[in-house]
Amino acid sequence: MSAKVFLDTNILVYAAIRDTHQLAKHERALAIIRREAFCSSAQVLQEFYVTMSRKIAQPLTPLQALAWIEQLTAFPCLAIDHYLVRSAIEISERYRLAYWDAAIIAAAEALSCEQVYSEDFNHGQHYGAVQVLNPFL
Repeated sequence: MSAKVFLDTNILVYAAIRDTHQLAKHERALAIIRREAFCSSAQVLQEFYVTMSRKIAQPLTPLQALAWIEQLTAFPCLAIDHYLVRSAIEISERYRLAYWDAAIIAAAEALSCEQVYSEDFNHGQHYGAVQVLNPFL
C-alpha cells in the first residue's frame, strides 16, 4: 500500500453506489479503497451514513449503510473532539473555507496524512502540509 491518504465522503459514496451515470467514478473510488492505506473521520462516516441512507436515488437501508461503515472502521478514523474543532476553526479562518471542509483538512493533518482525496476542493491545492487531489480528473 502507498502513503496514508484521507478520503473525503464523496470518495466513499462513489465506492458504495453503482449509479450507471457515475460508473467511472464508482470504479475509480473502489480502486482507491483497495489500493490506499486510507484514513477518515467521524464526520466523514456521519456524512456517508446520511448520504447513503437518505440522499441518493436508491438509498441503502440503515443496516446496509452501517455494514459499510463497519468495514470502513478497519482503517484509522479520527474522533471529533474539541482539539479538532479548534483546529478546524483556525483552518477555516486561515484559508476562508467552510467549517465542514476545514474539519476534513484538520482531521487529515491530525492523522498525519499528506493528501486528501476529494472532488470538493481545488485540485492540487495545499492547506498547510495537506494537499487535496481530485482522483476523478
